[in-house]
Formats: sequence, C-alpha cells, structure tokens
Amino acid sequence: MTKYFSLALILIVSLSCSSSRNEKDKPEIPTNIIFLIGDGMGLSAVSTSFYFGNSPSEFQKFKHIGLIKTSSATHEVTDSGASGTAMASGQKTYNGAIGVDTLETSIPNIAEILSEGGWSTGVVSTSSITHATPASFYAHVKKRSMEDEIALQLMNSEISFFAGGGKNFFNKRKDSIDLFPLSAEKGFVMDTMALAAPGTLSPEQKHGFLLAEGGMPSIVGGRGDFLPRATQLAIEQLSHNEDGFFLMVEGSQIDWEEHGNRVEGTIAEVLDFEDAIAVALEFAKKDGSTLVVVTADHETGGLSLSAKENPETGARDYRVIGPDFATSSHSATLIPVFAYGPGAENFMGIYENTEIFHKMVALTGLSSLDNAVE
Repeated sequence: MTKYFSLALILIVSLSCSSSRNEKDKPEIPTNIIFLIGDGMGLSAVSTSFYFGNSPSEFQKFKHIGLIKTSSATHEVTDSGASGTAMASGQKTYNGAIGVDTLETSIPNIAEILSEGGWSTGVVSTSSITHATPASFYAHVKKRSMEDEIALQLMNSEISFFAGGGKNFFNKRKDSIDLFPLSAEKGFVMDTMALAAPGTLSPEQKHGFLLAEGGMPSIVGGRGDFLPRATQLAIEQLSHNEDGFFLMVEGSQIDWEEHGNRVEGTIAEVLDFEDAIAVALEFAKKDGSTLVVVTADHETGGLSLSAKENPETGARDYRVIGPDFATSSHSATLIPVFAYGPGAENFMGIYENTEIFHKMVALTGLSSLDNAVE
C-alpha cells in the first residue's frame, strides 16, 4: 500500500508541476492581434450563423464575450466613421469623421502606435480599402467621403499589407493623379488582378491588392472566398515580423445587405465573415500568442429572427425562422464582443466602444506606447 501511495503522490505532484509549467508557458501578453469587424453585425446577425450556417458556429468557440455601447460623440446612432475611429483610436468623435476628434484634430490610431513599437500592420476589407472602417486604421480626414485623400494617406502610412476594392481612388481620381507610381516609390508591390498564391509574397516588401474599382462584389454577386483567403495571406505575410503584427479584417457588406433588407445576402455575408474568423482562430490556436477580437461597429437593419409568418393568414409558425428587418438604417443596440487568446478575459463586461482600443493597446505591454497614447 505504501508503494502505491508513494507512486500516486509522485504522479499528483508531477501533474501539478506540469500544469504550473504550462501556465507559465502561456504568454501573458499577445505578440499579435487580429481584430475582425463585421460591419453592421448585431447579435441577431451573429445568431444567423447558428441557424443557417455550419454547426458549430465559429462564434461558439469564444469563451470570453462582452458588449459595447456604440453611440458617437454627437449622435445616439453612430455611423461607421465615428465608430471605426472610436475603436481604432480610443476617442469618441462626430459621425462621418475618420481618425480625428470633435475639433477635427488628428488622433493616433492603434496601427500607427504599434508600428512605432516595431509591429507590422495590415487591413483587409470587402469594401473599398478607403471606406470608413478600414480608413479609420490609417487615415485622418474630417469627412469619410474624402476617399481620394484617404488613398493618398494609405500610401504614406505604415500599413504594409492591404487587400480590398477601391482601385478608382488610386488611378481615376478627381485630381487625375495616378497613385500607382507612388505606391512603387513607397515600397508597395501592387496587384489589381487577383490575390497572390500562398507562399509567394516577398517578406521584404509591402503588398497591396485592389481587386475592384469600388467595393468588392457581394457574396451572392460572386465574390467567392476573397475574405478568408485575403485574411490568410495577410497573416502569412505579416507574421514574418518576429516583433509582432496587427491586422484589421472587415466584413463590410453585412451592413450593405442589411441596408437593403436582403435576408439571403445578409446571411451569406455573415457566413463569409465567419470563414475569416475561422482562419484567424486556426492561426491563433497554433501560434499561442495571438489575440483575436471580433465585434461590429454598429447594428444595421434592426434584424430579428422571429417565427415565420404566413402571408395569407398572418399566423406564425414557431418551427421556422423568418428573418425580418425593422429599418433600413443603423440602430443603437449594444454590440457583442468576442475574444480569444492572451488577455481575452479583459474584453468581458459592458463598456464603451473606445475601450476596445485601450484594452488592445494596454495588452501589448509596449512601454513606449504610454506616451504615444497620451
């Protein structure tokens, strides 16, 4: 008995030490951050992935979940510019602003701050790359409609990878200036035809993909798997930097389909965005030091997942979901936040959308950021 007791004790101590070592091996701070924004994606839109998508939903893999309040500095119902700026820069501003405060003064964004800390940065979007949400992570203009100026600022930014639409804002501009020669001067290898194959990009160069004149096609319009493939390509390219990387990925057209109250399109865009989340989570699980944060800038359409109504009798069948919209505009509903990886527990609770920025920056542990943020 004494022999067996001793063996059991040794096993318990061994498991305890192993557990302790595993806990110590886990990074206390993330060395990479992948921030995914489903434009217009409220809780009902998220829920469509449970009822109309593959099971289990990627959202079900997150254990740390919170809620953000999205009102801007000037309006109860925000637009993407104000909300994008709030999450990218940590300050509330007016609707339509990009990277500036209420006095139209430029404020640093997380991509700029982390670039100063040696991180590589990238943006991926299914809209034009100069649209409100992606622009909030590199540009500073008083109106989101200034997309020619936003494109010029992208060329002069520290962003080292981007993919999306918006070619017209680079070579069919109101000022007739062609930004493609400038992109080469700034170290960009540009492609307007297709995403590169995995493993073919040079780690020493910056890369830009402009694959549509304006926004990319919708999923139902034939976009295909651009978003998850661009996310994979961005991660592959940015992860060459051992100091870390920050990547923002936007599923832009969830919002567009909701503005049009198109149920099929909304669900398709959510499921496509979910595929990009799957790419991010797969990398984060293998890497072990990557924080993945998923949220939205606001809700659009007042989407509800009510019981399907019989148009002839008005009766509702509780066995069938009939998605419906309350509006063609944005709403002020609280938005879910999902987090995975080092520091994920910090994203639980209910807080302002500006806290997304502050939480991410604080978690990087880069001491040089304190003064930059202030």
